[in-house]
Amino acid sequence: MKMVTAIIKPFKLDDVRQALSDIGVQGVTVTEVKGFGRQKGHTELYRGAEYVVDFLPKVKMEIAIDEARLDQVLEAIQSSANTGKIGDGKIFVSPIEQVIRIRTGESGPEAL
Repeated sequence: MKMVTAIIKPFKLDDVRQALSDIGVQGVTVTEVKGFGRQKGHTELYRGAEYVVDFLPKVKMEIAIDEARLDQVLEAIQSSANTGKIGDGKIFVSPIEQVIRIRTGESGPEAL
């Protein structure tokens, strides 16, 4: 089992959700986050004064999946979140040691 964490631009959320839904992914956790990478923020003008905005709004998606579906999920996220511009985001893949469905007590891949 794997945990896929994707940090994407907020306006791409619906596209990524639809791409994941199209391949049968049912469970996704979404969190609004702020951060920066190579993009390093930008400057904004407010009442004539210039301000540096270091942290840009992003969306963090977390998807727990069976390892057999990993490549399919990664391709769906990458193709639907890509704009070709700086700041498109990152995808992280981590192992999951244990999953338990609280309602039924199922564990392992059956709990996904």
